[in-house]
Amino acid sequence: MCENAFFVVTIILCWLATAGEVLLMKAMVLEKIGELGAESCPLKLVELELPEPQVGELRLKIRACGVCHTELDEIEGRTAPSRLPVVLGHEVIGIVDKCGYGVDPTLAGQRMGVGWIYHSSGGTSENLSSDFIATGRDVDGGYAEYMVVPAQYAFPIPALFSDAEAAPLLCAGSVGYRSLKLTGLQNGQRLGLTGFGGSAHIVLQLARHLFPASEIYVFARDESTRQFARQLGADWVGDSGDTPPHRLQSIIDTTPAWRPVVEAMGNLAPGGRLIINAIRKQNNDKGCLSELSYHRHLWLEKEIKSVANITAADIAEFLPLAATIPIKTEVKTFALEQANEALRELKLTAVRGAKVLLI
Repeated sequence: MCENAFFVVTIILCWLATAGEVLLMKAMVLEKIGELGAESCPLKLVELELPEPQVGELRLKIRACGVCHTELDEIEGRTAPSRLPVVLGHEVIGIVDKCGYGVDPTLAGQRMGVGWIYHSSGGTSENLSSDFIATGRDVDGGYAEYMVVPAQYAFPIPALFSDAEAAPLLCAGSVGYRSLKLTGLQNGQRLGLTGFGGSAHIVLQLARHLFPASEIYVFARDESTRQFARQLGADWVGDSGDTPPHRLQSIIDTTPAWRPVVEAMGNLAPGGRLIINAIRKQNNDKGCLSELSYHRHLWLEKEIKSVANITAADIAEFLPLAATIPIKTEVKTFALEQANEALRELKLTAVRGAKVLLI
């Protein structure tokens, strides 16, 4: 009896000693907006208090987070965070380690992913809602050891993919899937991809599966990137300013520039549609819009349509489809502490596939 009492007292004393202890995690934090250059280190490694899941939320112990071009838009202020400091990152893969009240406790231990949509109004148009909250911009995201998210915006990850392979599927792949749907492409019609980075190399594989009779043309500035597109099965590959042998029914633009928009409109067939898959465009070459010719670029019922954010349904539909194909993502991995290096490479060097932080 005395031994049991001593054990209980020991447990109570240990609990009292740690009750006031604040548990911390590592995170890469953006504290201010600014231009990203060759020597820039916009993110700072800090320790933050471990977040606790609230009602309807779960907490992820993060294992990987993709590095997306939208992070450059956030850092440089084109889509500035609604608050600073903030933890960036919206291609998150992690293990559920804690469930808040109202969340199915059997989710604990499962591998889940989080994309650009952190929370919204629900429904087919939630990507356009004023209630839309973006992961890693309006709330803390995945450049950290842990994060919390509403349970309905966390998605099971197919076992086929490693953490690094899965991370780009949460944005580059899922938004690419939405972009492809918005083209309205029919099997046998020609598709163009302008820019060939994290998203387009996934979309090419997706289009090959969904539209096997369609030819796919890729426009890219760098020769090594063009060679990568050939390896993945592009039917024609050229420089971003080259004229393809045929007009295209649809083109998806994933670049941060304006010049490809002008060139793409000139390469569309009558009634063709350009889909711009970007949150913002840089202003460096905005003057080229003055070269638009109504007759050459816009006439014959050509269309321009933008992709705005993403819905939960897009991610939920795409992930099992990616496993069925299966999509093979090309990734280069970095440690969490190397996030600044990954961001500089994304902006300043030729892109082959996607970049992923392993945490």
